[in-house]
Amino acid sequence: MLEQILYPALAIGAIGLFFGIMLALASIIFKVEKDERIDKIAEILPGANCGGCGYAGCSAFAQAIVDNGARISKCNLMTEEKSKQIAEIMGVKAGKIIKKVAIVGCNGTCDKCGNKCETYGIEDCYTASQLGTGPKNCEYGCMGLGSCVRACPENAITIIDGVANVDEDKCIGCGKCASTCPKKLIQIVPDKRIAIVKCASKDKGIIVKNYCSAGCIGCKICEKKCPKQAITVNDDLAKVDYEACVGCGICATACPKGIITMINVQSKQ
Repeated sequence: MLEQILYPALAIGAIGLFFGIMLALASIIFKVEKDERIDKIAEILPGANCGGCGYAGCSAFAQAIVDNGARISKCNLMTEEKSKQIAEIMGVKAGKIIKKVAIVGCNGTCDKCGNKCETYGIEDCYTASQLGTGPKNCEYGCMGLGSCVRACPENAITIIDGVANVDEDKCIGCGKCASTCPKKLIQIVPDKRIAIVKCASKDKGIIVKNYCSAGCIGCKICEKKCPKQAITVNDDLAKVDYEACVGCGICATACPKGIITMINVQSKQ
């Protein structure tokens, strides 16, 4: 009776020991050495894990810098000093770091774009967006329920008259608000003097006029007036190339709907 229990137990133990040894040997033979630069860079990065760089977190971004040569400037919270430290670790020349801020591409306040329905008990933009694209007459516009407000770590966003507004002086450009907005209305842009189109509607101008007095009608006047071809109209909506924009303000002056505004955060600092 004892042998019937002992022998199987020894056999199972021997098999377990064999596979344990094999796994240990495999882990040694196939061990992938981690580049020590990844941990060094991760320690320098801000640790916000905001995802503004396009990666899951700071550790993933650090690995992307080492493995794939990801641009250090993709981190919206990067400083000149930290950029130089990372560049030194990587053995490359540090590029120029441009501070970034969030902007909201909607000017459809309550008096300009009313609601098609009222939401009760819903305080989340994503949930509201699933109910017939939200309460606003414009399916592309800000719903003003404040999901971005709650996501902002710097209290830089407030809801004014039904639309999210960013305090550029407080904004650190982390991108958490942008990733939270279900309408993708928030963009992270360089804080130089640039033109901002405060509309996201892709409807035809004649349709936009029916539900919002502050919507882009796709007239292309801004496109024709821009001396740098930095603004184009696609899908009946004006879009700005922030790299090409020199901040002359001609498009803002020419816009018949007044939806193009200029920001210039650096002049405030």
